[in-house]
Amino acid sequence: MVYALVTAGGRGRRFGGPVPKQYADLAGVPVVVRTLRAFDACPAVDRLVLVVPAGDEPWVRQSLIARAGLDKPLGIAAGGVSRQESVFAGLCAIGEEDGLVAIHDAVRPLVTLRCIEACIAAARETGAAIAAVPLRDTLKKTGPGAAAIAATIAREGLWLAQTPQVFRLGLIRAAHEEARRLGLTATDDAALVERRGATVRIVEGSPFNFKITTVADLELAAAVLGRGLPPPGGGRKGEYA
Repeated sequence: MVYALVTAGGRGRRFGGPVPKQYADLAGVPVVVRTLRAFDACPAVDRLVLVVPAGDEPWVRQSLIARAGLDKPLGIAAGGVSRQESVFAGLCAIGEEDGLVAIHDAVRPLVTLRCIEACIAAARETGAAIAAVPLRDTLKKTGPGAAAIAATIAREGLWLAQTPQVFRLGLIRAAHEEARRLGLTATDDAALVERRGATVRIVEGSPFNFKITTVADLELAAAVLGRGLPPPGGGRKGEYA
């Protein structure tokens, strides 16, 4: 069994729009719905789990999911105060020990079928795999006060982590449980697995698979969709007016 765990538990305070970024309109479809449709269209995925802010569950199910046109079974879980807590809530909602889970940010709606399938295939072999893109720009480190450059860091071997991040369920659940027990936090799920000594394979992702954090990001995503690249599975049945 392969689960897609889509995290939409944040309130998007940095976004600055009238609604949280995961609910924002992207070319006529809510961001989170576009993301769910990408995983719904993937033959390798069996079930969907969506984590939303606590209290949003009834509205999301009635106002968003009811018109999303999804074919696969979907469960909704209430998130926590941090992304890490929201992922753990989603893992608890899954409950199973075997199989794989593809953890993905709801605000990366331009993820492609090829990327999802490649990450799942890699995780079947190693137990853990993430999408990432190689760093292409020169990296600078500043000194105190960020007024001047203190060092230039070689970009060889440096990657920008994305999602999906796919893991064996037992592996990622154990990593999250250990983090909760020890009071550890990490900016992504792979870091929790890495600290346990597990091998995490990198699958090269796409620059289009960026995270919507600001209104400008949303406008960029709309421009990408307007040019027809990439085809993330957005224009389907149950369209939003």
